[in-house]
Amino acid sequence: MSDAKLIEGIAAPLPTPNLDTDQIMPKQFLRGIDKAGLAQGLLYDLRFDADHRPRADFVLNRPGYQGATILVGGSNFGCGSSREHAVWGLQQFGIEAVIAPSFGEIFYSNAMNNRLLLVMLDAADIARILADVADPATAAVTIDVERMVVRSHRVELPFALSERHRRMFLEGLDMIGATLALTPEIEAFQRTHWQARPWLRDVAAVTRARLDRKDDGSGAA
Repeated sequence: MSDAKLIEGIAAPLPTPNLDTDQIMPKQFLRGIDKAGLAQGLLYDLRFDADHRPRADFVLNRPGYQGATILVGGSNFGCGSSREHAVWGLQQFGIEAVIAPSFGEIFYSNAMNNRLLLVMLDAADIARILADVADPATAAVTIDVERMVVRSHRVELPFALSERHRRMFLEGLDMIGATLALTPEIEAFQRTHWQARPWLRDVAAVTRARLDRKDDGSGAA
């Protein structure tokens, strides 16, 4: 159960280093024209065997971790291609946060802009959390976004977030929402910009209209 300030729930250990976006969301699940239905493809080749049967030994298929909302990952989590579908698939599956020593750079931006919280901690601290979540009985984890603290069964650790990302999570905003929240400032900038450079206003529309007049013979070249 989570709100804007807290992400809490069962954390599943997935300490595979260099888990790339092709593994997180395989290419065969990228055929749609929208975001729908990506939960099915999440970590598909790890969750299912060649006959499409669930792998009983994979962590997210184990009874104690079903319904997990947090992953505790390995270094360079989300490396590889820039597919944003990896983030959407994690969210549709119910994952609200990933804790790892490091993340692929593009994946980090995609995740944070879509409000999938990524928490970076030292490898030694990750190992301590992994020791807790290795047992489903002690796998509950809380991430306090307001205080920027992670708590597991025996561990409490601070983490860092940029102020922009922290504010987005606390206010329940993705990147589009954060941009729209600046609408008054954007409109004020527009007014000042057009007043100082009126010749640039609607230049594309003016050019298009001139070309249209030329095409129909009603205007000069």
